[in-house]
Amino acid sequence: MAKPSGHHVFNAFRGALIGTAEAVPGVSGGTVALITGVYEKLIGGAGHVTSALRMAASDLPRGRGTARAKAELRNVDWSVLVPLLVGMAAALVLAAKLIAPVVEEHPQFAYAAFFGLVLASLWVPYSGSGHRWSAGNYVVCLVVAAGAFTLTGLPPGEMPTNPVVVALAGSVAICALVLPGVSGSFLLLTMGLYEPTIDAVNERDLGYLAAFGLGCVVGLALFVKLLKWLLENYHHMTLVVMTGLMAGSLRALWPWQDDDRGLLAPSGSVPLTFGLIALGAAVVIAVLVVEHRAHGRKPEEPVAPKRGRHARVASGSGRD
Repeated sequence: MAKPSGHHVFNAFRGALIGTAEAVPGVSGGTVALITGVYEKLIGGAGHVTSALRMAASDLPRGRGTARAKAELRNVDWSVLVPLLVGMAAALVLAAKLIAPVVEEHPQFAYAAFFGLVLASLWVPYSGSGHRWSAGNYVVCLVVAAGAFTLTGLPPGEMPTNPVVVALAGSVAICALVLPGVSGSFLLLTMGLYEPTIDAVNERDLGYLAAFGLGCVVGLALFVKLLKWLLENYHHMTLVVMTGLMAGSLRALWPWQDDDRGLLAPSGSVPLTFGLIALGAAVVIAVLVVEHRAHGRKPEEPVAPKRGRHARVASGSGRD
């Protein structure tokens, strides 16, 4: 049965939120995908697409046709994936022109709102598996958070822009697109390749863009399959790690820091800044309440665990 037009518009809006987040260094599109309830469906769909491409590349030269690839593509919920991607692409272009300048001119206020957003978002992976956390889970989360905290505190560096380095940077940065708590733009800043990449886009440097694009394709294909496998087989522990990543990455969004990412004490328009933190958190809480009501489940209701390994990601299930 065809999905109503409102369904597609809503998914395009979700994609627009994800694309907007990716344009802001320090904010992860994967975090927004978690908040809006499409994260696992997005990962599952991307995993099926990459599997289909691999099967086609393997079967066609051997004369086996495209039957396996087509069967894999039928597992993708295109009614969700296509609007998401369209919304992401459109919003990413607009956000780069409209939101990025605001962040540069008013970083304290912009990061305050995003800090509140990510802080409230910790509830999503924390409660997402429906399993009670053990003492070991909290230890793992804290270790991962410490690692993310250290990574996001590294001062911006400089790397050569030869094709190999650019491709490697692209493969790493694109992984952050689907990993909550890690920002692709922030990783490029850390590697000193954020401005060269933006300049390459504006100046249409095809050699640079080709190397970066190749790295993105390879990195995404490998990482999405790994992440999909982890969510299917170790769902709870994967969400524990994601919670730690998101918690540690809050360092990058602390409103008061110097040019070398050193943390500073609150100063200047403190009430307004904390008000924006509260506003960002309130937006997330409102979205989560709407999501739970839409699916007829209270926020605290656990998901019934399956036997054996933790709950698996069904290829055709998930929240639309």
